[in-house]
Amino acid sequence: MSKTLLYGATKIDETNSAYAPVESLAAFQWRNRVFVLFADKDNARAGRQENQLLSERAELDERDIVVLKVSAGKVGALFGAADGLDGDAIRHDLEGPEAGEFAAFLIGKDGTVKLKVSEPITNGELFAIIDSMPMRAAETLKPDK
Repeated sequence: MSKTLLYGATKIDETNSAYAPVESLAAFQWRNRVFVLFADKDNARAGRQENQLLSERAELDERDIVVLKVSAGKVGALFGAADGLDGDAIRHDLEGPEAGEFAAFLIGKDGTVKLKVSEPITNGELFAIIDSMPMRAAETLKPDK
């Protein structure tokens, strides 16, 4: 089993037997990639990550990314639409950090965890990871993308 360490981020090995879709985010499967932030509103790392991501909305939209923030058991959509999600279920399914701690996860369109970081990731790094995925490569070949 191999895992790639990338600037403090762990790329999940898809051959791992634990590789399974995240049930609490099933509504997004095959439609969106989901970037989930865990942190309370006063967490500086979360604020930095939010501001950075939201500065490139066109890039998020082009890659079908929904950005969610889980804080105090609640889920807020920072980019894209999300209703009726349970923050505690998402935290449990992703084995997220304790309340108030920062972590971020990238969930692929197949519903599985592709990336987990404990420090903010740059948009360039995030988009490079997404663009290296086979499904994203296929999307770029479609004339409407």
